[in-house]
Amino acid sequence: MTPPTTPGTADTARPVLRSGTFAIGGERTVHRLGFGAMRITGPGIWGPPADPDECVQVLRRAVELGVDLIDTADSYGPVVSEELIHRALHPYPEGLTIATKAGLVRTGPDAWHPVGRPEYLRQQCELSLRRLGVEAIDLFQLHRVDPQVPAADQFGLLADLRAEGKVRFVGLSEVDVPTLQAARQIVPVATVQNRYNLADRASEPVLDACERDGIGFIPWFPLANGALARPGGPVDAVASETGATASQVALAWLLRRSAVMLPIPGTSSVAHLQENCTAALVDLDDDQVRRLSGS
Repeated sequence: MTPPTTPGTADTARPVLRSGTFAIGGERTVHRLGFGAMRITGPGIWGPPADPDECVQVLRRAVELGVDLIDTADSYGPVVSEELIHRALHPYPEGLTIATKAGLVRTGPDAWHPVGRPEYLRQQCELSLRRLGVEAIDLFQLHRVDPQVPAADQFGLLADLRAEGKVRFVGLSEVDVPTLQAARQIVPVATVQNRYNLADRASEPVLDACERDGIGFIPWFPLANGALARPGGPVDAVASETGATASQVALAWLLRRSAVMLPIPGTSSVAHLQENCTAALVDLDDDQVRRLSGS
């Protein structure tokens, strides 16, 4: 893990490089501000986006801005997000890490259902390999632990895929500390992806566990700031002080919160993408971090 670099000329063109780096699994180094590819789909994360060409440009522009961690899932669309990533970026630039997930099936817009049967997870891994056009998935994450299937069977399948070379690193999503500990008895866990932002810090114990053990923490829904962004509130005040937007302040706070934090804000707009990526240039002082943290 390295801290942000000193501002320089290159930051204007590739602001994400200022977010610092993290080595996934202790081996695969990425810049900490990534891109979440859920929103390059239709309403309700269902079907194709209204403007697929714009989404292709978003993906290409993200890489130009320094993003080298893109997070997706087989269920985004479903399959739409992975297919657009392939269309936009294959053959992939050297150093680009693509993370995907399996374990949720879709029955319609905004409908998500966990399925963790080992044969299903294996099938979805094989299909993601094909759609992404890779021989091994950089980071393969269990989207949810299926309560109807023994957790050890799900973790064991992830270990099998890793041993077979189909995935390089394994991640989990929406888990508590005991589940993380149980998984690590079966398979090395490189990342955890839980909901976490300025307004929702319920996963603080999981983040603390990740910090202790050098596990990457990927906060989904990173831009939520709730009542903190109300006029005169902490986010609004810090945004005024720094000249940043509320979204940039929320991302800058996440980057300051922990060296294992890997925010992945998503969008289907090039303009919004550039705003998010520029958050890496927002330098919060200790007092601003304290006020945003409420301590």
